Amino acid sequence: MKTATLPPIRVAPDLRLELESVLEQGESLSQFVENAVRATVTKRKTQTEFIRRGISAIEATQRDGNGVPTEQVIAKLEAKLAAARQVKAKRAG
Repeated sequence: MKTATLPPIRVAPDLRLELESVLEQGESLSQFVENAVRATVTKRKTQTEFIRRGISAIEATQRDGNGVPTEQVIAKLEAKLAAARQVKAKRAG
């Protein structure tokens, strides 16, 4: 498979200096940029899949009607928060 190039980008001189200051020993600027691009592509794919699965789960819950009402979830969270605050107050007091 042939390789391709990414388009060159212009950056402020101070950013380039900062970037060069964090390169690992033996690492080139090109390697750093390639690694950053790969990491961002992976992150975005993962994020897209996460959102897709979340929307699918929401749709399934709505379709099946087996979700927990919002008021019930919030009440449980508020009870946990109140309990945690009491524990903290006892430790501080």
